[in-house]
Amino acid sequence: MTQTDSPAQSEPVRQFRFRLPPGGCDIILVRHGESQPAVPGVAFPTVNGQADPPLADEGHREARAMADRLRHEDVSAIYTSSLTRTKQTAAPLAEYLGITPVEEPDLREVYLGEWDGGEYRIRMRSGDPLVADIVAQQDWAPIPGAESMADLCARVKPALERIAARHADQRVVVVAHGGVIGAALHLATRADQFAFVVSANASISHLVITEDRWILRRFNDTGHLATDLDKPVQPMT
Repeated sequence: MTQTDSPAQSEPVRQFRFRLPPGGCDIILVRHGESQPAVPGVAFPTVNGQADPPLADEGHREARAMADRLRHEDVSAIYTSSLTRTKQTAAPLAEYLGITPVEEPDLREVYLGEWDGGEYRIRMRSGDPLVADIVAQQDWAPIPGAESMADLCARVKPALERIAARHADQRVVVVAHGGVIGAALHLATRADQFAFVVSANASISHLVITEDRWILRRFNDTGHLATDLDKPVQPMT
């Protein structure tokens, strides 16, 4: 039998389909639902000095839509940050799946210093001159007292790697924040620092973490929120 007519070479070859690499972890990243609006002169409640607004009514609806989307996934664990809006977003899915969410404090939102507590939203909407520096530098460091992108990445990376190490060959859901998801996908792709910071509330992104690399599979999937596609994306926090 010649090389050209061997069984291996005569069989049809299908296109490649991605499979989770052995030992890898499938991480479904969900941004929390819309939180309560900021009111000038009224600061949000805080946890350890960081803004902690609960979900708005719309955010609860988004959380239920996300849960309906993911309820049939083979999910081994659900993780949230230490902030209320992620816990409330995770709650409907956790109830569907019978899973108790695990808190991972290092997945809390970027700390915004003097602009925390709702001030960030207000300043962004009003066009504060400092916003231009934030955008130009792709960093929150220009805000007095704010956490830098480098510092955010320095806590997000090991937090996600800890989760991945606990769940080799499994799928988990991580409910986090716009800044955290942006940092994670920046780390995975080495794209610009702010390339992924604006994800929609209750959107789904998808990251695979293996021992030697991070792989971006999906970003800002809002198919379960089809009726809300025209709604403006809420700023971080």
